[in-house]
Amino acid sequence: MIMEVIDSVREMQKRCDELHCAGRRIGLVPTMGYLHEGHLSLVRLIRGKVGEDGVVIVSIFVNPTQFGPGEDFEVYPRDFERDRRLCLREGVDLIFHPSAAEMYVPGATVYVSEDRLSRGLCGRSRPGHFRGVLTVVAKLFNIIRPDVAVFGRKDAQQLRLIERMVTDLNYPIEIVAAPIVRESDGLAMSSRNTYLSEHQRRQALCLNRALQAAEEAFAGGERDPVRLKATMASITADVPEVEVEYIEIVDWETLERLSSPIERKALAAMAARVGGTRLIDNTLLDPTAK
Repeated sequence: MIMEVIDSVREMQKRCDELHCAGRRIGLVPTMGYLHEGHLSLVRLIRGKVGEDGVVIVSIFVNPTQFGPGEDFEVYPRDFERDRRLCLREGVDLIFHPSAAEMYVPGATVYVSEDRLSRGLCGRSRPGHFRGVLTVVAKLFNIIRPDVAVFGRKDAQQLRLIERMVTDLNYPIEIVAAPIVRESDGLAMSSRNTYLSEHQRRQALCLNRALQAAEEAFAGGERDPVRLKATMASITADVPEVEVEYIEIVDWETLERLSSPIERKALAAMAARVGGTRLIDNTLLDPTAK
């Protein structure tokens, strides 16, 4: 199968109808492009899910509705030709690359919102962000109708929201959670890492160090979320160039802030600005893990 590139919603729907009628299993990797090894690991993971007879689709769309005023929509890194070459190398079957005008009809007034999981963490400082995320993912699901879709755990709140949406809106789609992929120095891979200077990148490593410190304390028996957060904060406090937005430990299922000892899977999550670049990172703390 030669890799296809489709930019029309109607054409994409028609092509996916053909694939479904042919009995092909469809796997979707939603991205905003400027692909890196983290994205490519998702492609490999979804190929394993759909098999060699299945179809791997990568969507590349910088979604304007998930960017707030003053955020980096206009300068968000884009290089479609580079992305196309990487997808071809990884054996992607089809790229869906629509324009904003193609994805959002004039005068659109219907959006997908969530009222609980989206309130804290990044949702607190980015009002409307997750409404934009859920809306575009719902649209991709409706256009492509994948059997399985993969999302990275680096965007943990996004992942939980999409899992909730699939359950609540009865999407017959398997959601696969992929592990965080890190650079050799430990920095979580992100397209926004390209904004960082060498000095800023070194400063940004304190996020991973803080999470590692929490992991080590947790492995040593610490279950108090207040003390674990203090451990994380002590690491970032040594790097004044890093402006911490939040350091939180929340229940993995509800994403609600924990104040009592951790008894089931929890998420240690943080967001910070380094030289104006907003970065997020997280780790799971699971007292039941063996």
